[in-house]
Amino acid sequence: MGRAFELRKGRKMKRWSKMAKTFTRIGKDIVMAVKDGGPEPDTNSRLRQVMQNAKSANMPKDNVLRAIKNASNKDTANYEEMSLEGYALHGIAVFVDCASNNNNRTVADVRSYFSKCDGAMGTNGSLEFIFDRKGVFTIKPEQIKITVEELEMELIDAGLEELEVDEEAITVYCEYTDFNNMQTKLEELEIEIENSELQRIPNNTKKISREQAEKVLKLLDLLEENDDVQQVFHNMELTEEILNAMDSE
Repeated sequence: MGRAFELRKGRKMKRWSKMAKTFTRIGKDIVMAVKDGGPEPDTNSRLRQVMQNAKSANMPKDNVLRAIKNASNKDTANYEEMSLEGYALHGIAVFVDCASNNNNRTVADVRSYFSKCDGAMGTNGSLEFIFDRKGVFTIKPEQIKITVEELEMELIDAGLEELEVDEEAITVYCEYTDFNNMQTKLEELEIEIENSELQRIPNNTKKISREQAEKVLKLLDLLEENDDVQQVFHNMELTEEILNAMDSE
């Protein structure tokens, strides 16, 4: 289920580290988590999740604590989460998750990116059938003190759908509605989560050439560079040729 998506995800995280915008986006996640459930991670599972991701991104602890303190201030504005959808060239579906304090600005920006790259915005819900929303947890193999088979059995009751294992990571997939259950179960097993988030995974991918992918990649870049955009998903098949084009940017 997740191989092509994880390749795209890996590239995005690599680019984020170079863009120095990762901390800003995590900061927004902290604000939304604190406004939603309070500043205490022990009683706020969403905040615990964001703090885990901050640690994985090497965000300094002082920055995290400062962000939590600032978010606790009643005068600190919250962000509204919203999703925007559309098609890039060659029928590539693109789903954009945003967190904004000005929805009109965000919609206008995203629409302009689609237009600039010869794509088109769609109506809300028009691409839901193309993507499955999943909870995805990444764990370092050395965190597991039991066998993979035993881990799988432990996680089934928490909603486990799929377990992907390689030398670098163990990836756990569940329905998005089981996200909190899965996080709680992994914590009960005393397994440190390297990264966790809700992702939109395409049901199927569409293959296009490297030349055709150029404007699609330009659109993805514009979207990911926007401060209001938290995550971008697409159903373009990542061939070796297109991955090489991404790496050369």
